Amino acid sequence: MAREIYQAIVDGILIGGVYALMAVGLTLIFGVLDIINIAQGILVVLGAYLSYGLAARLHIDLFVGLLITVPAMFVLGVAIQWSFIRPLRGRERTSMTLLVSYAIALIIEGILYEVAGPNVRELNAWYVTKSIHLFGFYLAYIYLFGFVMAVVLVLALYALLYRTGFGRSVRATMQDETAARLIGIDTNRVAALTFGIGVAVTAAGGMMFGATNGGFNPNSGYDLISRLLAIIILGGLGSIGGALAASVFMLTLQSLVDIWQPQWATAVFYAALVLVLLVRPTGFFGRAPVRAQ
Repeated sequence: MAREIYQAIVDGILIGGVYALMAVGLTLIFGVLDIINIAQGILVVLGAYLSYGLAARLHIDLFVGLLITVPAMFVLGVAIQWSFIRPLRGRERTSMTLLVSYAIALIIEGILYEVAGPNVRELNAWYVTKSIHLFGFYLAYIYLFGFVMAVVLVLALYALLYRTGFGRSVRATMQDETAARLIGIDTNRVAALTFGIGVAVTAAGGMMFGATNGGFNPNSGYDLISRLLAIIILGGLGSIGGALAASVFMLTLQSLVDIWQPQWATAVFYAALVLVLLVRPTGFFGRAPVRAQ
């Protein structure tokens, strides 16, 4: 039993890295634009389909394909922000962005059904099905690679936010958009690029989702977005490190519960969210709102 527990902890940590790849973009978008991008789930699925197309038709390795899918998703994210999010103004902006992002999700889902059909697809590569025996545990290569990629991505986003001029503009916009405009920051440009980065990250998350989920179709985004929302709320809205920590915590907890009560594993995922928020409403790494009204 002890061995099963240790294996479940290791599996939960590695799977948590996969979910962090999908969640960091969502929390980054909230931190800058102060909106919840409901379309993030279907964008992850779109990223999985792009990786599938490159692998199935052009025989491009899944990780190498990210060199194509990440820029493509970045351009799509910028286009979505400029076309649909930026024009929204006024006090009803937050509620309207929820409706707009949901509409975008439906549009993308419809396009995927039309182009790819309803059949379940899978991403395959040698590292998807093979494992390595390390320190007494069997570790799937795909989860190891995904966890390393998640950590590297989080560190890269931190470096972008805290070591670059663009990052200072992003943080200024997060704290006080009006003051940022007054000191000469082009907040529209910052918002568009940040949204693009948040969507670009879903290319990596989508590839990992498609390779580890056992199959996906255009309908896969609904359960996914509910899990991602739970993760970023628990980690603290706008906190990139919190998204990684919450992903690891939630998936490890689910993996442990799955040993004894598999039917309760998913329910515990959300019960943990409620219990933590009762003690700390801002999540693990959330802060009191500072955005000027």
